[in-house]
Amino acid sequence: MTPQARSEGDLPQGDPVQGAWLDALPQAVLLIESGSVTRVNAAAARLWGVPQDRAAGRPVLEIVRRHTLEALAERGGEMELEVSGRTLRCTATRDGVHSALIVEDVTDHRRREAELREATAVLSHEFRTPVAALRGVLEALEYDMPTDLAQNFVRQGLQETERLARLVEDLAVGFRPTRARTLPLAEAFARAERLLGTDLSARQATLTFGQDHLVRADPDKLLQVLLNLIENALKYGPNGQPIHVRTAERGTWVEVAVLDHGPAISDSENLFRAHTRGQGATGQGSGMGLYIVRSIVHGWGGQAWAEREGQQNAFCFTLPGVAGIG
Repeated sequence: MTPQARSEGDLPQGDPVQGAWLDALPQAVLLIESGSVTRVNAAAARLWGVPQDRAAGRPVLEIVRRHTLEALAERGGEMELEVSGRTLRCTATRDGVHSALIVEDVTDHRRREAELREATAVLSHEFRTPVAALRGVLEALEYDMPTDLAQNFVRQGLQETERLARLVEDLAVGFRPTRARTLPLAEAFARAERLLGTDLSARQATLTFGQDHLVRADPDKLLQVLLNLIENALKYGPNGQPIHVRTAERGTWVEVAVLDHGPAISDSENLFRAHTRGQGATGQGSGMGLYIVRSIVHGWGGQAWAEREGQQNAFCFTLPGVAGIG
């Protein structure tokens, strides 16, 4: 038999070629013969804290210290284990009396998968508002109306189409730095009030805004924050009750608070976690709204929180202010 034809199990324990390529692997590898370890590579020695020169000849269980891994090495197959906060993907192959156990740390890979799922949930939530606005515009344009009114609907539709285009860019290339500019809060307030007009009428609610301030923010992200908070106030507050958006200077920051007359919130901090909904939540919902709010606000360096003020709930956030409006 030529050296090239020898199987992995036929290689002598001290073969330098075998040792070099095994030690170069990032995965932990145990070579096993008849239930005893014949070699561990450098990654396996680090993972299980066993020097390579002391591993040979020892039972598999003495090295891996887990019956699940010992059984996997005996039967072959794949499994994942959670060990000390790490996710390990374990694969065992078997050929007669020879077997190999390969363990790979996939913690970062699983974290990236979770981040991707979370990013997808965030984007799907953000798509909801412009899609709903476009549907309303198209439904309105089905009817005959004065030319100036129709043009107003067309402008609104184009504005929301541009917003959708930006979201598509985010989906394609990841979350890039926001497109911040200086703008008066009144601009964002007017846009939010226009988009929520139908909902306000349906709930017989009034919406008022506090003093205007000049701020530095991405207009679309700021609108998303306002829409989420005002929609929550409409959803969880009683019909016919006013909603007020209060503003105030806080040093170099501007604080915005959406006040509603809904029931007292019992655990305001948990409401800002992903996939969490309030106790009184009804209907379908992703539980991502307040998580999105906090993520956006943290992105420009601000803070987002909720508190009870007398008989009202206050959902607050801060954003960079620009002094000297007007």
